Amino acid sequence: MRKRRNHDAGFKARVALEAVKGERTVSELAAEYGVHPTMIHQWKKALLDGAADIFERGGRKPVAEMDETVRSLHAKIGELAVANDFLSRKLKPWTGK
Repeated sequence: MRKRRNHDAGFKARVALEAVKGERTVSELAAEYGVHPTMIHQWKKALLDGAADIFERGGRKPVAEMDETVRSLHAKIGELAVANDFLSRKLKPWTGK
């Protein structure tokens, strides 16, 4: 039984672009790259579906969304640090340190 292979995004993009070009059939591409034709069809569909997003948002999350995410993560880190300090102080009598 063959183990599943994980292909990186660059490989998928390269194969999907060749499929979009249409210079060779999907079967030919599958034989050349050693992947199943269904995978090439899925990668091609994902490429075509996601292509519009690149031009709409510049391919990245808006900065405001990223800043909010970073702020919430920093707040969570702060909460966990406070809880960790509290617990470490309360456990010192039992651990002998």
